[in-house]
Amino acid sequence: MKDNQAKYPQLRFKGFTDPWEQRKLTEIVNRVNKSSNSDVLPKVEFEDIVSGEGRLNKDISSKFDSRKGTLFEPGNILYGKLRPYLKNWLFPEFEGVALGDFWVFEATDVSVPSFDYYLIQSDNYQKVANDTSGTKMPRSDWKSISSTDFAIPSKDEQKQIGAFFKQLDDTITLHQRKLAKLKELKQGYLQKMFPQNGSKFPQLRFAGFADAWEQRKLGDFVIIRSGWSPSNFDINNNANNLFIKVDDLNYSTRVQEESQVKVNILSKYKKMKKSSTIFPKRGAAIMTNKVRMLGEDSYMDTNMMALEPKGIDPEYLYTFINKTGLYKIADTSTIPQINNKHIEPYLLLIPSLEEQHKIGSFFKQLDGTIALHQRKLEKLQELKKGYLQKMFC
Repeated sequence: MKDNQAKYPQLRFKGFTDPWEQRKLTEIVNRVNKSSNSDVLPKVEFEDIVSGEGRLNKDISSKFDSRKGTLFEPGNILYGKLRPYLKNWLFPEFEGVALGDFWVFEATDVSVPSFDYYLIQSDNYQKVANDTSGTKMPRSDWKSISSTDFAIPSKDEQKQIGAFFKQLDDTITLHQRKLAKLKELKQGYLQKMFPQNGSKFPQLRFAGFADAWEQRKLGDFVIIRSGWSPSNFDINNNANNLFIKVDDLNYSTRVQEESQVKVNILSKYKKMKKSSTIFPKRGAAIMTNKVRMLGEDSYMDTNMMALEPKGIDPEYLYTFINKTGLYKIADTSTIPQINNKHIEPYLLLIPSLEEQHKIGSFFKQLDGTIALHQRKLEKLQELKKGYLQKMFC
């Protein structure tokens, strides 16, 4: 039964019912080994590829030098054999030279190269590719890969599958570009809507505001609170308090109100108030600028700090802290840390409360749009992952 199941994918296009055939990888692709040190062809390295996404993270069209690598042509497939779990693959539409530990594949049937590209992303190929040799610098083993049988459909079905995933990848790329543009737009507004270079006037502001911004100490506008060690609470099904750890900041967008660990906590501990700006106060996490806003009253662990707004618009405060990056004022002499002594005297330029509200609301809406596109992108990436599992044997 298991062998029979391996011949039929779980999901396929209408009209295809034939079993898939077992074929060696070397029957469907040729491994290209033509070297080149051309100084007029762009070079591709691991660092140029977005892991698992098969796209370049920068423009390499003018990345020329005379280093020697493997020549590839449009429609060839690049697969990073070093640390294959990094998923460095690329389906280039240009001629270039692959530098480093890449395999370059050429489809034996030039009419279906895209199917081969998605085959190497499938679970079956990845399982074999990650059966590596070496520990510190593991590499896929060509002998193992080339001798493994993979289930392959008819040419017509290969074309359908390749075209389907190509269209899905194009949609993902489109959303990635939209998201990148929105993030760039936000950075531009952060530069223009806050005073720069000693000025007390921003370059861009809402109509009706013309007064100079005031320089004040951050400590005048916030109540600084620290988290505590979670040694005296019970986790049970009836608990209804949020308890936030530094790691939880990885999984939210702007507003920290996702489902964290629910706990019952002794009443002597004080909750951090909704709309406080929170961030790590010690360790390497400080340097990543993980700044969030609380979506509801919450408890936090001892590695966290909260700034409760006092006479300042909460959204403006969050935007200012997020823009500034408190890692810039952290004590990094030993273990990075931020204390009250860093926060209280820190100078900020601040407009009227009404203008603060306008600025905070603007960036809240922009952050919401960015978060929406981020969620759409993540759903598309999960969709592709699911299709790869169901449409390959």
